[in-house]
Amino acid sequence: MTIKRVILVALTILAIALMGQDLLDSWGRPQFQNQLELYQTNLLLQVTELKEADPGMVAAQKALVGEEPLKAALKQYEEVRQTAQKNLDRTQKLLAARQSKQQSLRASLPKWEELITKLDVNLGLLQVAQGQVDTAQQTWGRAAQPTQLKGAVAAAETAAILAGLWSQPPQLLPDAELKINTTLTGWFRFRALAQLYKLQQRPEQLAELQAREQAAAQQSFVNLAIVGGLPVMGALIGTTILLVLLVQWFLQGKQALLSPTGMTAWVPPWDGEIVWQVLIFGFFLVGQILLPLVLGLAQSALGIPVSAMGERAKAVYILVNYGLLAAGGLLVLYWSIKPYLPLPEGWFQINWQGKWILWGLGGYFVALPLVILVSLVNQRIWQGGGGSNPILPIALEGKDSFALFCFFLTAAIAAPFFEEILFRGFLLPSLTRYLPIWGAIGVSSLIFALAHLSLSEVLPLTMLGIVLGFVYTRSRNLLSSMLLHGLWNSGTLISLLILGNGMR
Repeated sequence: MTIKRVILVALTILAIALMGQDLLDSWGRPQFQNQLELYQTNLLLQVTELKEADPGMVAAQKALVGEEPLKAALKQYEEVRQTAQKNLDRTQKLLAARQSKQQSLRASLPKWEELITKLDVNLGLLQVAQGQVDTAQQTWGRAAQPTQLKGAVAAAETAAILAGLWSQPPQLLPDAELKINTTLTGWFRFRALAQLYKLQQRPEQLAELQAREQAAAQQSFVNLAIVGGLPVMGALIGTTILLVLLVQWFLQGKQALLSPTGMTAWVPPWDGEIVWQVLIFGFFLVGQILLPLVLGLAQSALGIPVSAMGERAKAVYILVNYGLLAAGGLLVLYWSIKPYLPLPEGWFQINWQGKWILWGLGGYFVALPLVILVSLVNQRIWQGGGGSNPILPIALEGKDSFALFCFFLTAAIAAPFFEEILFRGFLLPSLTRYLPIWGAIGVSSLIFALAHLSLSEVLPLTMLGIVLGFVYTRSRNLLSSMLLHGLWNSGTLISLLILGNGMR
């Protein structure tokens, strides 16, 4: 065995251990999808306050929010709260049973506790809106318990303020207005401030608040129409395309687009060791060992940890981190395949001519219903756990335009460029040496999903990877899969931006 193979074996064992630990750790972290769904629910609640005289708009409003929006929102918050409590109880049991792995589990414990506290604050306001004042007092009493959790202190203080506003007789605690404005958002803030102004007998502020609420309700109506309506339309288009493809496969057989016999396999000039080398050196060694080491030393030298960075600095840090990962990975890829240059025709092809735009758009529409369906099943499996991409909550809560621009460069340009070259341009064709086309698409998609190090994202990203792989295999143009990938990430960021702005 050569020295290179010994190093590869050692790094592979280390990669399996570290990436496996990261995936296991993500099991104990809250899933971002729940938070995203609650943001949409919060916008729906704001739309319920819209006072519209036009009959057409009233009908549209009713169609958007449903028959009993408050009841539906209360049920959703209760379900998310129950799921969070189950995950908290499970984490505590694991902590007691697995002493050797306390550190990773203990890190997830305060996240669940903080989430539950914040949920209880909003849950109490929903209960009040349903006339359940006594139940709301119990909910707020539970949330107002003293806590040392940094993120939950403000929520606990707000819970005590709300309990005082709806108690008999009412109790007005110091800095109530400031803490409500700081802690609560959207519909929940308007409800709390309205109660406060009524008790303080401030009719002018109450009238101004109601005017702001109407403006917010109108904006929320538009935001929901975009965030909810456009994906539904896209999913319908994608479903139609899928049905046409399936009918074509049934009628034309081997000549159909979905038929594997119509897909030409690549002829890799290298063997599996080169694939192994690129993945371990180019992705794991660079991304999991060298970059964290270099960036960690830089942070120590500057004395500024990532957690202490401002929004702009954190966005630039993420962009630089990903740029260095991409540069390192592509250098390893080039170094690994350099002995085989020039490559046969069809490898890493980027062709600005042809139908790559149609392939990219069509693949995006097809991916929508497929990934949505898989995500629904995925939610049942992970029950609110499984972690998520750490960029998503930062982008959702981001307010700085420059920071959002950096997030867009990272997710919509840098990630599609690097990941499509690595996973579709190199890995998928290389696997056709050992697997049939659909097998290579499936395996490369699973590796693509696992590389994101989040258990809750494995199934949805595998499905997305399958669509990306099919589009690239059929179009033979990396621009088509890059476009699809960029559209997918851009759509996610735009949705987060709209939802986040709607809740401020």
